Amino acid sequence: MSTTRPPSAGPVAPSGRGRPWLLAALAMFCCGWGGNQFTPLLLMYRHLGGYSEVTVDAFLGAYVLGLVPGLLVGGAASDRYGRRPLMIGAVAASLAASGVLCGGVTGELPIYAGRFLTGIAVGIAMAVGTSWVKELSQAPHDPAADQGAGARRASLALTLGFGLGAGVAGVLAQWGPWPMVTPYLAHLLVTLPALFLLPKAVETRARATAAVRGLWADLKVPAAGHRRFVRVVLPMAPWVFGSAGVAYAVTPQLVGDRLGHWSLAYATLLTVLTLGTGALVQPFAKRLDSLSSARGVIVSMVLMACGMAVCAADAALRSPLLGLAGAVLLGAAYGIGVVSGLLEIQRIVTPDDLAGITGVYYALCYSGFLLPAVLAALSSLASYTVMLSVVTALALASLAVITLSSRRTAPAEASR
Repeated sequence: MSTTRPPSAGPVAPSGRGRPWLLAALAMFCCGWGGNQFTPLLLMYRHLGGYSEVTVDAFLGAYVLGLVPGLLVGGAASDRYGRRPLMIGAVAASLAASGVLCGGVTGELPIYAGRFLTGIAVGIAMAVGTSWVKELSQAPHDPAADQGAGARRASLALTLGFGLGAGVAGVLAQWGPWPMVTPYLAHLLVTLPALFLLPKAVETRARATAAVRGLWADLKVPAAGHRRFVRVVLPMAPWVFGSAGVAYAVTPQLVGDRLGHWSLAYATLLTVLTLGTGALVQPFAKRLDSLSSARGVIVSMVLMACGMAVCAADAALRSPLLGLAGAVLLGAAYGIGVVSGLLEIQRIVTPDDLAGITGVYYALCYSGFLLPAVLAALSSLASYTVMLSVVTALALASLAVITLSSRRTAPAEASR
């Protein structure tokens, strides 16, 4: 049996007409909606469901348990079986997750199961969907698109899904009927049409027909050891979702006692503001991108440090308005960072490694989402003002590492 992977499969159905990337982006949007609709509902589950803080954190943990294999296995599987089948499975899993979560009114088990399925769906959408949109945003499918169009489109679709999912869910939970059910019904209504449309999407990778190495071997991603990835992308990646976590998971706790029954609405506003800002700045990330430097990543980290500093001040002042300012800064950092990181990794890999390295990149990004849990665990030892000040210093240290490393990594090497 051959021990090498066959050459990158050509497109199954080339098309230069229309916008073939739209259906792939729609699938990412729906999975993103399902992934983040739970975030503003944490306070609801504590108040209406009577669940403890530990139990609610465990619900989030179940999501990560599904997310990691979705990220790391989904990319390799799509290289072997095609992008479209994996994304159809992701959208189906996202639909099933919301259906199961509707049963959360009966107990904890449906919530754990629903969150696990949600993680699988989002993991596949990130690794496979990003690669698929990128491939559909270049010749022969979209020859008029610029080099960074795929990264921007994929990131924007996911970010809009994250933001709208959280916004609609939070509004329905605050003012709608059946708050533990209605938010998930909205996701079902949005996603079901996408599932029926997705089989019409253009495939970009033929199903492997020649003898190839085992799937376990395909999970190895040599590009993860690339100097540019290790020295520039890796120090930035955890801050991508670390910023989002601080903006809409930590800040509501800092000022919640000043908002009374409006705390859920405020948490929803922070989520939408963070991700909305992230979506708005993403079209500008390409302008910051440079082959001769890591300018986009550096700008992201500057905004990250500023946003963390504002949140540290807010921990002392407990001002809802200051919390909103921090969300804007961290949202901008998130939006520029996630696109800049994608552009960096897409320059250092071949088509055969694209889905795999994308999965690794997003897995590293999502590791930052553990930051709120780490801060909560340490809150008995230090105040949030002190801890967020330390986080600000760490962001500045990461900025220094990235700035120095980007100068030492030759642009020609980064493009190989």
